[in-house]
Amino acid sequence: MATFLAADGTRLAYRMLGDGAPIVCVPGGPTDSVYLGDLGGLSGYRRLIVPDLRGTGGSAIPADPASYRCDRLVDDLEALRVHLGLDRIDLLGHSAGGNIAVQYLARYPARVRRLALACPSPRAVGIDITPAMRLELARQREAEPWFPAAYAALRTAAGGGPADRDAIAPFFWGRWDEAARHHPGNRPHTNPDLVEGYLADGAFDPPATRAALAAFGGPVLVLAGELDMNSPPAPMAEYAALFPHGTLAVQPGAGHYPWVDDATRFLAVLNGFLD
Repeated sequence: MATFLAADGTRLAYRMLGDGAPIVCVPGGPTDSVYLGDLGGLSGYRRLIVPDLRGTGGSAIPADPASYRCDRLVDDLEALRVHLGLDRIDLLGHSAGGNIAVQYLARYPARVRRLALACPSPRAVGIDITPAMRLELARQREAEPWFPAAYAALRTAAGGGPADRDAIAPFFWGRWDEAARHHPGNRPHTNPDLVEGYLADGAFDPPATRAALAAFGGPVLVLAGELDMNSPPAPMAEYAALFPHGTLAVQPGAGHYPWVDDATRFLAVLNGFLD
């Protein structure tokens, strides 16, 4: 892995995969980037620049734990852009990485050419996803053999009880097959300080972020999985509407990891947007 220095002196790591025009891919979690792989073969069309968030993977643990806050992770993304010598970037954020990506766009709109959000968390823009919404979407899977146990665990979590991630894992995938069961997305590599610090007070200012997004003139894609309980299509449509040139694409039969569920469909939509 290559490395660069963040503004506070923390050494951060990133992977570079493939050839072609570069696109910076921000992982969710918050965790390291290993679960993104090459995004279903996107590296065959673009040069992927995939950072590990500070304190994960090949990136160092910072001296100041307060620097894990989501809005402060934007500084790391800007340091990476400067390190790469890129005047403007195409940017992709997945899941919680979408919060970092849109806050980067809000702060540095002139540095972003295109923005793609794959199954993003909408926390940074204040769109609410209710437990009832998740349960309603989950019930579409009731014919699947794993449903009874997974749904019972989901109802417990939705009611404020402990979340058994292993039990509810099938809901994050369009197909609960061997590829999904053994995917690193089910066993994210992170650290507790990052998870706690990411959501610290002050991490998000939805009204300010929404105002900045409404002024962005570039193209934006919000890609949702039809079955994604984490980022359901309805709130993703609301998210896309925040941008003057936002487009929603719903991938049929996909969950929270659409490049794993159907790489061909995922690449067709994403490459169509990027090109």
